[in-house]
Amino acid sequence: MSPAGREEAARRAAEELLKPQYEHESLPDLLRRRFEQFLGDLIDAVTGDGPAGGLIAAVVILVIIIAAIVLVSWYLRRTRRDRAPEAGGLYGERAMTADEHRRAAERLAGEGRWSEAVQERLRAIARDLEERALVDGMPGRTADELAAEAAAALPAFAEELAAAARSFDEVTYGGVPGTPGAYAAMTGLDERLRQARPVPLPAAAPAGGTP
Repeated sequence: MSPAGREEAARRAAEELLKPQYEHESLPDLLRRRFEQFLGDLIDAVTGDGPAGGLIAAVVILVIIIAAIVLVSWYLRRTRRDRAPEAGGLYGERAMTADEHRRAAERLAGEGRWSEAVQERLRAIARDLEERALVDGMPGRTADELAAEAAAALPAFAEELAAAARSFDEVTYGGVPGTPGAYAAMTGLDERLRQARPVPLPAAAPAGGTP
């Protein structure tokens, strides 16, 4: 754009700003208009006659675009990290008791959020087993690890525990939607596990063997 053309555009912009509708312009509208004007000036510089000015404007535009991409990528990564549970683990960041997990599961089920309800019910099972010292309170434990360790103390539930672990993994990592049936199965297992007693450990053989 020639200098005369830019002067004419500036004069028209000034006349436009003197119109009554701009007297009470909101801050978002003002910022948006200023940003659009800034970009317009940069584009004019890029398409102008001066090669040096055009190069500088092009670099500035490129820096702005890169900065916007970096900012958006950082925000998305942070949001994903804040919302996602520990990779492969059962629990989120906040420590909850078994009863708290059960109440959360019932609330989610009442809202029809079956996948999350299934997750919370298995977390209730895991926390209950930890509170009863039937499994160790191992940070980062996976559902499969929980099922294997719990089966050692409660072998009669081994198959159901393995199925519950698969159900948790499917809704959490496999993209399989939870269902009322899956939640009912997990709830029934939870209730029966609460009543179950571990198998007694085998008595140690006396030193020196059997007399």
